[in-house]
Amino acid sequence: MRILVVALAAAALLAACSSPSDLMSSPANLTVTTSKSAKAYALCVFPEWQEHSTAAVMSETAKGYRIVNGFGQQTDDVLDITTTQAGAVGKLYQRVAWSQLGRSSLRDSMQKCR
Repeated sequence: MRILVVALAAAALLAACSSPSDLMSSPANLTVTTSKSAKAYALCVFPEWQEHSTAAVMSETAKGYRIVNGFGQQTDDVLDITTTQAGAVGKLYQRVAWSQLGRSSLRDSMQKCR
């Protein structure tokens, strides 16, 4: 019986795991366009994400920048910033978009930095 309980608990934990690519397989929760370069936009938004969570990380991608926020194996928010001819496009993906308690600063930073 204990083995069954442990197996079910492990399965539940694995089911709760999500990666940035898991989040990005769904439509974006918010899209923002800016005339700033992808790098300038990322550098403007990132401090607010760090203030929200010290686990937030920024990395350069082939098309721009990506900011990821989460804890352990759980990715909660991804901001994918892509370079365009006119500047950049930022797309926000959130694991539980309806659960905005304490997360509105992430969306606000995207609008403020446009």
